Amino acid sequence: MQTDPWLTRWLPHIAEHAEGLPVLEIGCGSGADTATLVGAGIEVVAFDLDASAIERARQQVPGATFLVRDVREPFPPEVRETGAIVASLSLHYFPWDDTLALFQKVRQTLKPGGLLVCRLNSTQDIHFGATGYPEIEPNYYMVDGAPKRFFDQASVNAILATGWQILSVQHLFTDKYVKPKALWEFVCTKSDF
Repeated sequence: MQTDPWLTRWLPHIAEHAEGLPVLEIGCGSGADTATLVGAGIEVVAFDLDASAIERARQQVPGATFLVRDVREPFPPEVRETGAIVASLSLHYFPWDDTLALFQKVRQTLKPGGLLVCRLNSTQDIHFGATGYPEIEPNYYMVDGAPKRFFDQASVNAILATGWQILSVQHLFTDKYVKPKALWEFVCTKSDF
């Protein structure tokens, strides 16, 4: 696994929107992005469902708050009206209706004008499950025993259609893993509509 400095370019925006409040990181894994945020002087409350990943994260980034929890549970109270949320490749495990509800929950957690920095699996992510697996529903597959969703431009647009002001949407590849991974990266703010 390689390092993935994707978050670095968004740090000034995240710090500006955080306004001294903790940033919520959804699906932090072993804390690589958390370390980037804390290294920039940003307070972070991060969670992941994987208890062993959280233990590694606590060891690697002692300056952050880490919790073991499911994204479908209520978000931690200290970030219930936060200025920024980071979610990198962590919101792709659910049926479409649940995915839409989850993004609505993320939006409701942000204060007005709050920032979301997010990456999602792409339908072009052929090395990591976008083809060759049993389909549960369109672009949602059972990959090695776990459900995994992949997003195209239309589904990204649908997620961001209401209540978001889009700052950037890009289809990119990362070399973080052994093979290139295709993904969508978007940054947006909570709007009033």
